[in-house]
Amino acid sequence: MQTYLLSQQFNARSLAENSTACPANATICNGTSCVLSEDNFNETLSVVLSTVLTILLALVMFSMGCNVEFKKFWGHIKRPWGIFVGFLCQFGIMPLTAFLLSLVFNVLPIQAVVVLIMGCCPGGSASNIIAYWVDGDMDLSVSMTTSSTLLAMGMMPLCLFIYTKMWTDSDAIVLPYNSIGISLVALVIPVSIGMYVNNRWPSKAKVILKIGSIAGAILIVVIAVVGGILYKGSWVISPKLWIIGTIFPAAGYSLGFLLARIAGLSWHRCRTVSLETGMQNTQLCSTIVQLSFTPEQLELMFTFPLIYSIFQLLFALLILGGYRVYIKRRVRTKADVEKTEEKEDTKSTPSHAKINGGFVSNEAI
Repeated sequence: MQTYLLSQQFNARSLAENSTACPANATICNGTSCVLSEDNFNETLSVVLSTVLTILLALVMFSMGCNVEFKKFWGHIKRPWGIFVGFLCQFGIMPLTAFLLSLVFNVLPIQAVVVLIMGCCPGGSASNIIAYWVDGDMDLSVSMTTSSTLLAMGMMPLCLFIYTKMWTDSDAIVLPYNSIGISLVALVIPVSIGMYVNNRWPSKAKVILKIGSIAGAILIVVIAVVGGILYKGSWVISPKLWIIGTIFPAAGYSLGFLLARIAGLSWHRCRTVSLETGMQNTQLCSTIVQLSFTPEQLELMFTFPLIYSIFQLLFALLILGGYRVYIKRRVRTKADVEKTEEKEDTKSTPSHAKINGGFVSNEAI
């Protein structure tokens, strides 16, 4: 059951009349902080918005599939070096980084567990959208997202078993395999249809891709805003979690790029692996947290997935902005060099050579 923290100050008279100092429908009461059952209207609104956003995301992934060529996609499956590097980043670097951050900042055990859950989650679909905008390898991006979601069925329990031993029993964490399956279906089916359209009608696929890429960028922002409004957790949480939520995605992007470069991948594939590493499936993390912990425990760490989501989006936008600035400067520099070379060629060519169409006789040399 989703809950949210309601804090309310009561005057002395109210405290005298009501020793609990909490509304009658409060499920947990600790001084002036009460946890109330979620309002049915908010629950209904949340379900409706989640359904709408899921449908829109499927449409966006369909458009992303219009940029995927089956031969290249199959090539990544047959020679999965890029996918393997992504696998090491996703289920090697991220859980280890979560573990080290939890130790360094000495957070509460329950807070360390939620950080580890986030680190063990597969990549999110938003990475495919950002990868398109930074001229990444879309074939690799889609194959990595699909593979990490599929492998999460086995790798998440394994990673949680390894890293959560010192804080809690891994059996206490409930993994929603149905949610992972839904994420996989919502990714594979739309992308497959998009690949078919790209193969059958390439010109139409380009138009769909342009529309979908813009819609995808808008959708990412909308999801972040809606999540901020509907999130039913307390924003008054430990500053340490805010710091970890800032550092963690930045570390994922940086370490993913570094490992991909060490592995010898090309620059556009390094950008792809970086985004796939840093951008996690935060919705899945939220679902696991809600299913696994009591209202008292949720009070301490329920909003961490949203904090991570906000900062992973901010850093992704910074990467996108930096890349676009770099491309513009590079194009400008290249154009200036070409103009300079043209001027030098014009000056070095004799006047009679211009008349003869560029031909220079032996007498003129």
